[in-house]
Amino acid sequence: MSKGRDNKPHIGIFGRRNSGKSSLINLFAGQDIAIVSDIPGTTTDPVKKSVEIQGIGPVIFVDTAGIDDVGELGDLRISKTMKTIQHIDLAILLLSENTFGIYEQNLIEKFNHYSIPYIIVHNKSDLNPLKAKFSDEITRKTGHQITEFNTANALPEKTDELISEIKSVMPHSAWQKPSLLGDLLSYGDIVLLITPIDIEAPEGRLILPQVQVIRDILDNDCTAIVVKEREVDGFLKKTGVRPKLVVTDSQAFLKADASIPKDIMLTSFSIVLARQKGDFYKYIEGTPKIAELQDGDRVLMLESCTHQVSCDDIGRVKIPRWISNFTGKKLHFETISGLDNLIRPIEDYALVIQCGGCMITQKQLQNRLKSAIDKEIPVSNYGMAIAFVQGIFDRAIEPFVKKNKDTDYL
Repeated sequence: MSKGRDNKPHIGIFGRRNSGKSSLINLFAGQDIAIVSDIPGTTTDPVKKSVEIQGIGPVIFVDTAGIDDVGELGDLRISKTMKTIQHIDLAILLLSENTFGIYEQNLIEKFNHYSIPYIIVHNKSDLNPLKAKFSDEITRKTGHQITEFNTANALPEKTDELISEIKSVMPHSAWQKPSLLGDLLSYGDIVLLITPIDIEAPEGRLILPQVQVIRDILDNDCTAIVVKEREVDGFLKKTGVRPKLVVTDSQAFLKADASIPKDIMLTSFSIVLARQKGDFYKYIEGTPKIAELQDGDRVLMLESCTHQVSCDDIGRVKIPRWISNFTGKKLHFETISGLDNLIRPIEDYALVIQCGGCMITQKQLQNRLKSAIDKEIPVSNYGMAIAFVQGIFDRAIEPFVKKNKDTDYL
């Protein structure tokens, strides 16, 4: 997989060597993207292709190496194939020659572990038709019906049937994104966005979370006003505008908190994205654990994109510095970019802090955190962690949660 640069829904195609995986992705793409050969093992690394599916929109198809590959290189290819499962929204398991065994069972176990919905397709049915007894047996084992198909000579109606099945199984959350702010806004509301332009700001453009929030505000028939942090006080004084909500870059939290009246809702771009993509209430539960960190604890920073690191990088420099100053402890911070593997067991970390995840899918982000959550390791989010160490955590999450008399978040 690439390093999470595309947040379209991902559909992985899995199966044994020479089962027709590459032919299937070429069929969907309408062009020869993946190399097709009668030689088993032609596909070595996952191949990705963006395809428009009517009724869903653009998706990413991922062609993977055969799960029955052999030899030392084969083991590496299989490892990459298995890693792909963590980053997809739907799996297509290709069978052929009425064959189903340990390879397919291992795949299905992985699908179930990561809660990946899947469909089973028996390919190359022109050469070896699907047998009713075999189909019934696999349905009994897996609970899934088998779709008979032939990539070499696919009839349009059969392709349409397969696409319809994909649409019916694909989780709506993968392609029908909920509004970021719609439940907080009413027609005509004003939202003030505080967007610092500093050394980390991309040249000539806004960062993706800012663009996504602006679009969501407009989609909800509201007004977005964008200012730099140094202009907030002057803007409010000069115009008298009282926004319904203020969304700030997390790095400007203290300035925003001081400038925005307490009766106006305030949060950050990172926290807005955390609610849409991450396990929001696990973040809320885990963030206060920052105060319990001890000397020698390891903190894992997960940034889901790759970028040139600046001298004042938010995830690698600023947040570690703020947390260290807040706790007064000698902590070890380690950063993993994109969707790379961890460099040590997840149990070695006392806390995991995830970025907003604007560049990856919801499934990719959730599976990124799954190992930590399964081991009951606290997880947090860049925006929430910053708000906590700066003393404005409650205010930053207040727009999205209610607090009861026992201070538990609901």
